[in-house]
Amino acid sequence: MTDPTPTQPARTKLLGDALRLEYLTVAWSVIEAGVGIAVARASGSVALMGFALDSLIEGASGGVLIWRLQAERRAFDAAATERLDRTAHRFVGVSLFLLAAYVAGDAAWTLWWQERPQPSLVGIALTSIALVAMWWLGRAKRRAAAALASRALEADAFQATACFWLSLIALVSIALNAGFGWWWADPVGALAMTVFIVREGLEAWRGEDRCTGC
Repeated sequence: MTDPTPTQPARTKLLGDALRLEYLTVAWSVIEAGVGIAVARASGSVALMGFALDSLIEGASGGVLIWRLQAERRAFDAAATERLDRTAHRFVGVSLFLLAAYVAGDAAWTLWWQERPQPSLVGIALTSIALVAMWWLGRAKRRAAAALASRALEADAFQATACFWLSLIALVSIALNAGFGWWWADPVGALAMTVFIVREGLEAWRGEDRCTGC
């Protein structure tokens, strides 16, 4: 039987490929979060703010993965890498839980006081682009995680997948507000986000990949 474990030169190349994915993630997340937060504040969109803050967590998660992958590149140590994996893996989960709590509170407040967000064409454009970017990054990271047998990278792929679905929810929510004046669709969409965010946070914490093939 052929040993599926990559040789050290092959693993070094895989690590380089994974690092490039994480650099791309951080760069895009900074743009996405910066534009998203500015537009969310201007329009009062809870859904768009949740999406933008998730982008911040995505960028932070990418930063942790860069640290982890660079550490392995410098000196391959299975035990040390496993410890780094667990640290980064749980960081993603905790970050998602905190995000879910914030978004749920903000959405409930908006619904209670009936604060009506303004339509945002920039928000629609941003979330549309993010759909494509996060779909591609999620798939690429899952492939890299499988090749490296990395639970931390697998957890980061969860985060990219979460960002894809959050992009879709945010897009639908702000589009309904812009197209039909359904202001409540924005905070309701944000509440829908929290269900998915918590689910993804639990999966990231436990290391359970239920998104295979998605």
